[in-house]
Amino acid sequence: MKRSLVFVYNADSGLFNTLTDIAHKIFSPESYQCNLCAITYGTFAVRGEWKAFLETLPCDLEFLHRDEFMARYPQASNTLPAVFLRDGDGLEMMISAEEINACPSIAELKQLIISRLD
Repeated sequence: MKRSLVFVYNADSGLFNTLTDIAHKIFSPESYQCNLCAITYGTFAVRGEWKAFLETLPCDLEFLHRDEFMARYPQASNTLPAVFLRDGDGLEMMISAEEINACPSIAELKQLIISRLD
């Protein structure tokens, strides 16, 4: 089985939650709880630079919201957002919430991902 990167947002899935997140990012961005969302998405869609970067990665990609992640991996108790490496059935933390939250831009997040994949 090919390795996968699992990106987990610190936000729940669903239309209501998406609309709430959009409003939060617009009206109170300094208190928004998901830096992974904040730097990889604009107000309504994924940023082009991020999308192009993801297409260069040498592994499968999976994107989960907090509620989806907890349903799929109930044993996980990690602080989110986070990026995990999944190899077979194993799930290993690759980039922690603290590291993601310290990234001020897509450029820094891309560099962090590349450095961890090497």
